[in-house]
Amino acid sequence: MTFCKTAAALLAATTLALPVSAQQSDETAQGDVAVTIYQNGQSLVQDVRQLNISRGTTRIEFPDVSAQIRPATLSFNAQDTAIVEQNFDFDLLTPTKLMEKAIGRTVTLIRTNPATGSETRERAEVLSTVGGVVLRIGDRIEVLRDDGLPVRVVFDEVPPNLRARPTLSVTLNSTRSGTRDASIRYLTPGLGWTADYVALFDEANGAVDMQGWVTLTNTTGTTFYQADTLLVAGNPNGSSGGPRRDLVRPGTQTADRERLGDFYLYPIDGRTTIANAQTKQVSFLEVQGVPARRVYTIGADWLASDDDFRPASTAISFNSSREGGLGDALPAGTVRFYQRDAQGNPQFIGENGIGHTPMGSTLSLRTGDAFDVYMKAEVENRERITAAEYEASRRYRVIEDGEVVREVQVDRAVTYYRTTMRYTFTNAKPEPVEVELTQSGLGRYWWGWDYRVVSEDVAGEQLNIDNRLYRVSVPANGEREVRVTYETRF
Repeated sequence: MTFCKTAAALLAATTLALPVSAQQSDETAQGDVAVTIYQNGQSLVQDVRQLNISRGTTRIEFPDVSAQIRPATLSFNAQDTAIVEQNFDFDLLTPTKLMEKAIGRTVTLIRTNPATGSETRERAEVLSTVGGVVLRIGDRIEVLRDDGLPVRVVFDEVPPNLRARPTLSVTLNSTRSGTRDASIRYLTPGLGWTADYVALFDEANGAVDMQGWVTLTNTTGTTFYQADTLLVAGNPNGSSGGPRRDLVRPGTQTADRERLGDFYLYPIDGRTTIANAQTKQVSFLEVQGVPARRVYTIGADWLASDDDFRPASTAISFNSSREGGLGDALPAGTVRFYQRDAQGNPQFIGENGIGHTPMGSTLSLRTGDAFDVYMKAEVENRERITAAEYEASRRYRVIEDGEVVREVQVDRAVTYYRTTMRYTFTNAKPEPVEVELTQSGLGRYWWGWDYRVVSEDVAGEQLNIDNRLYRVSVPANGEREVRVTYETRF
């Protein structure tokens, strides 16, 4: 049995004989607290307290700071005062720490007889806490066991370097005495926030109602009371956040929010208490009737023939522009879509993540695979064709004794291919659908970028050198074949 389990079980039910000053109070020593929370795992805490500072050199304690404070980021400011030294006491008062600090010291064991209720007291020296608590009681060595019998451990005092609350102490040099504002500012991990979006999709009317929630988490070991809270959306650590498959096209509109450099600020209305080990949600966005539509998408690789039909992906597409009704920049988070059933009850239909999205952006968020819409891509025909003429790739002259005796031309035949792709779409839905098919792999080699699209049943849109998009209408309860013929050098 490990020491942590043994000590915690034994000491949890123990009434420790500690000075009253060591007992943790529900009150806080914090002053006017402002917390700025970033999405990269860092937060800025600013705490202004009213302190009576004596003249000369004195030591001031700041309890109730973050237990994960980064001491090197500390900034202290008080009028007519300079900081000389700072210390952060991070050893918190816990049963485990008490027992560890008691090694070599004497404690009192109080055992209760379950049958009679009588108590017996013994003085014991703590010898070790590695793998369990080893005690010397008189002339015997005993291991403190978690056997369910009532045992209490009483400590004579609290070790001086154990704190009931995370405490920062600073040594100051003041030119005068008196009460004044003393502010500390520091960075800490352990505070974080994410954006969560709840979207109710109305397919019949082509609209979505969206509500945005900020989810705050606090694992700093400290509660921040009545804090003025500001959220920053962006990547202050310079991270790009990886590829954005949800973003069809970034927007070019500026949101009606305060900006700080390249970041958007999302203040929380009113002051809020961010309790330790707590998750809190606050609403920051609520809009109705944003135009939206369902989109079916599927891709095909170059010269790839499917063995069987594949389901298309289903996605919800909307725009975050002001004209589109949403009109806001969207912090990175998760969008969860719901849709009403025949009884009018909202049912979950899928979710996807988004990155930081400027206002005016077009998004297409995949929610899953379509149940009724499929596609099969096949190479229907592929043949080699000869160019009408040869391409002169290289010329050189032969010179003997300073005279050109002959010229040599080297010709290399260029082989072209004509490939016909057949795409077969099926639709089991009672209404027609439009499927967006992307043929990729067209720009595989730089020397083959002069490929041609000879014929296509559906007019395509060239997205880039590698991808061509086809919007194919598939009839209700039916199927459709689409053929495209390419001429390429590969």
